[in-house]
Amino acid sequence: MDHAAKWKTPLLKHPYPKLFLLLMLASLFYFCSGIIQVNKTVEEVAVLSCDYNISTEELTEIRIYWQKDDEMVLAVMSGKVQVWPKYKNRTFTDVTDNHSIVIMALRLSDNGKYTCIIQKIEKGSYKVKHLTSVMLLVRADFPVPSITDLGNPSHNIKRIMCLTSGGFPKPHLSWLENEEELNAINTTVSQDPETELYTISSELDFNMTNNHSFLCLVKYGNLIVSQIFNWQKSEPQPSNNQLWIIILSSVVSGIVVITALTLRCLVHSKYYRTIILTLIPGSPNSISMGQRLSEVLASVIASSRFMETLVSHLCVSPSSVHPLDRRFSDTYYVPRSLLGTGVTSMSNHSPHDTF
Repeated sequence: MDHAAKWKTPLLKHPYPKLFLLLMLASLFYFCSGIIQVNKTVEEVAVLSCDYNISTEELTEIRIYWQKDDEMVLAVMSGKVQVWPKYKNRTFTDVTDNHSIVIMALRLSDNGKYTCIIQKIEKGSYKVKHLTSVMLLVRADFPVPSITDLGNPSHNIKRIMCLTSGGFPKPHLSWLENEEELNAINTTVSQDPETELYTISSELDFNMTNNHSFLCLVKYGNLIVSQIFNWQKSEPQPSNNQLWIIILSSVVSGIVVITALTLRCLVHSKYYRTIILTLIPGSPNSISMGQRLSEVLASVIASSRFMETLVSHLCVSPSSVHPLDRRFSDTYYVPRSLLGTGVTSMSNHSPHDTF
């Protein structure tokens, strides 16, 4: 007896081994019981099966109870269905599908273990004939945030907003640029009282004159969703006055080039056509002035090799017969050496004579 007492005393003083053994047995029962697990997301529909078949004639002889943990969900007694307030208008039973229950518009609070209990009357009293459990896991993931342009609150300032909703648990939003957190404005977090889902939004102002790459980062629990917003500054556009200046400059430059090419062609030839005399009326001084103007312009243009090459291709050689020669067959030419001497015509020389 004394030997037995020595063994009992340590067990009473140190109950931890016994408690550990009970936990092991409970865990073994849980994993070996074959509990079905159903994974769904918020707002979806879950079907939980009781996994028990009975005929319609037996419905009046049985009772079906669905409960979540320690609270009632639904009961079927004498063929009548009763739904508890928390699940009303979104939960019903399907007797044709193993007496399953259907829970619509799932909420985060629907997470938990559901147990189906079937009682059958025997000898005037109801006894448990079937029991099964289903584990329902409801998750709520935030979608990728959306970034919206809210316009310009002031000059050269742009405002954008980042928003995401429909997730759980409570989120935290931050704006980052080059891995540095920025100062956001109007950050709001709200929770739907029925679905328990969160909505979060935040706004950010930035200078439009610089390039930017912003990261909107939303953390909830150990999960993260994010969105990137890139901004490229716009190049300055010329004003209307600047456009007119550019157009006029181009027109004037074109006129100068055409005029210079025309005069250079005349200098490039050995003779001037006397048509100049009809375009520049007046005395021999007029011819002398035209000669000086053409020679000045020619000296400027001649300094460019490109212009010289272009002129050589565009101008008519004095040895060739130009179509104008046919139209002005009775027009006389004046040698360059006689320009300014008062001689206005040379009746004894053709355009191709050499002086």
